[in-house]
Amino acid sequence: MQFGSLKLETNLFLSPLAGYTNLPFRLVLREVGGLGLTTTDLVNARSLLERNPRALKLIESNEMDSPYAVQLFGAVPEEMRDASQYLESIGVNSIDINMGCPVRKVCKTGGGSAMMTELDKTAHLVKTMVNAVNIPITAKMRLGWDDNNITAPNLVRALEDVGVKAIFIHGRTREQGFLGTVNLAGISEVVAAAQAIPVIGNGDVTTPESAKHMIEVTGCQGVSAGRGAFYNPWLFKHTDHYLKTGELLPDPKFLERVRVMRRHFDLMIEVFGEERGCLMFRKVAPWYAKRFGPVKMFNKRVVKISNRKDFELTLSDYLEWRNQFVDSDGELIERYRQGPMVPTFMQDDELPEVGKNEIPVPKGPVEIW
Repeated sequence: MQFGSLKLETNLFLSPLAGYTNLPFRLVLREVGGLGLTTTDLVNARSLLERNPRALKLIESNEMDSPYAVQLFGAVPEEMRDASQYLESIGVNSIDINMGCPVRKVCKTGGGSAMMTELDKTAHLVKTMVNAVNIPITAKMRLGWDDNNITAPNLVRALEDVGVKAIFIHGRTREQGFLGTVNLAGISEVVAAAQAIPVIGNGDVTTPESAKHMIEVTGCQGVSAGRGAFYNPWLFKHTDHYLKTGELLPDPKFLERVRVMRRHFDLMIEVFGEERGCLMFRKVAPWYAKRFGPVKMFNKRVVKISNRKDFELTLSDYLEWRNQFVDSDGELIERYRQGPMVPTFMQDDELPEVGKNEIPVPKGPVEIW
């Protein structure tokens, strides 16, 4: 896979998830393997130009997080241009323009999905950015504003004409938000509209099989996953192997899951400090625990940790408690083993508050987001 001059090891990408795809998570996924490119949380162009500390923290990276892209949003050409030049100056490898976010606070500024409604204006903004930097500019979009306004194919052609190097397409409309199923036929139309640049499919990629199916059905050159990766950090490694060999790798053992979770915790502390890192990790740990088997006591305590000692004590107590459900090899006894998604033995009150299978998204009608 190649975007302009940027060569990538695989055709698998981490989609940005606001509040989740921070540096610790990106590093964890890279260490597990299989990723071609990571992308940061979306960041406001004006905030970068003002050197807002929170914005700078969103794009924080290091030498182990390479190559990586920053997802930028904004609607003022001059701000997007200047922010792009700043990002290039600090070593960012690629810039992804957010044209897909359905959240109201992004759209009302003219960014996110709103950019899909004014093609000429959007093309002018993108051309301003492309002409200002040497690193690849890509765009992440949805199929359109709603089912009556499917603008992605036309927008792709306009963006390719002004120098965009790749397109990431989420197979839902802005009106859908994250509801319903991904529209593979819609992604296929976007692939057909692109002349020479790669199109990366996104939406409902949760397993190696679903990634391969998207590629085969739509003709897209790669896939991007966000929520699927958060549920299963091994998704990219296993998908890369499956695409290359046709072989499905076995799920990681329990102790490997614990090791990666602990590594994620350590990186949270390293990047954000003990107090903030623990607070942020409260929403991370229950996602790892979804595949641990019986886990109610762990979830109830891990969402209250305030320091490293709390975490270590919670984990050690859980490991001892879990022994009643495992065999001599430390693996779950058959009746406690789980299926591909949420284990049937888990009751609603055993699940993390964020829900059973989804990263939380805004609730209610999309119009009020």
